[in-house]
Amino acid sequence: MKMFVSDNNSGAHPKILEAIYNCNYGHEPSYGNDKYSEKAMELFKKLFEKDVDVYFVTSGTAANIIGLTGLLQPFEGVVCADTAHINTDECGALERFGGNKILYVPNRNGKIYPEDIKNFLSSRGDEHQVQPRVISISQITEHGTIYTIEEIKALADFAHENHMLLHIDGARIANGVVALNSSFKEMITDTGVDLLSFGGTKNGMIMGEAIVSFNKEISKNFKYIRKQGMQLISKMRFVSAQFIPYLEEEIWRENATNSNNMAQYLKDELIKISNIKIINELIGNILFVQFPKETRKALEGEFSSYEIDRENNIIRFVTSFDTTKEDVNSFVKRIKNII
Repeated sequence: MKMFVSDNNSGAHPKILEAIYNCNYGHEPSYGNDKYSEKAMELFKKLFEKDVDVYFVTSGTAANIIGLTGLLQPFEGVVCADTAHINTDECGALERFGGNKILYVPNRNGKIYPEDIKNFLSSRGDEHQVQPRVISISQITEHGTIYTIEEIKALADFAHENHMLLHIDGARIANGVVALNSSFKEMITDTGVDLLSFGGTKNGMIMGEAIVSFNKEISKNFKYIRKQGMQLISKMRFVSAQFIPYLEEEIWRENATNSNNMAQYLKDELIKISNIKIINELIGNILFVQFPKETRKALEGEFSSYEIDRENNIIRFVTSFDTTKEDVNSFVKRIKNII
């Protein structure tokens, strides 16, 4: 039975596997100078309708840390929500690799807003204080919420007015674009985002993310930082080739649409069970469910789960690109039997 612990648990889309298989024939230049990497980069430019810089890496943490390090001096910091992945789930990678401080603020349903950042501006020019340089947000957020186009633009405008930059951790960026019925151009290019960690792993790829820079001046040294960060893969085509069908055939849309729809279906089935509460407003593919204490303990012993709040018996469920209604039905039936 498929579990709903994380979309990292899913396999890969068949066309992604096919793309990797096909790029295995013959020899190609190494370190990203191959024809597959070049084509993938062109597809990114088409997707965002802008001449962007693209750097392929293996993981979301690598995309975040290599990208952010490239934007920061050692005495500068990143402002983000306390729940941000870079703050809670990357094992201090930014602090160790970049030597930069994370200036986190309390989240508001997973989000932060310009007024949350203003307090850090008072340290500008003070040699005793870390200098705020980058605002980093997650789309979709760790709480399953989604920044609207207007909210992203407001943060980008605030950042630029205050000589800062806006970075987006887009591990689930496709789910956000689909949920808002938007486009990557509208959500990212047009709002003024400076740097995007473009996720693929959680949405049907084997491994592979892309650092996408919308200002070539800020990314002019990224190639050196990527090498120092041990992310310059010699056979880069096995990462970049995945992005060709992913973008060209809009597999990103197909996969994200399914995972979002299956989350809604899971919600619809779970609310039929008495004493179960859905905590969050479902928009993407992340669902927070509150169970009675006794039920939560029984579930805990029966299958793997991601416990978000043990005190309040809240478990996170995440649907994937390959989740089916049959998977949901079997899972819900199992929960009913346990209860």
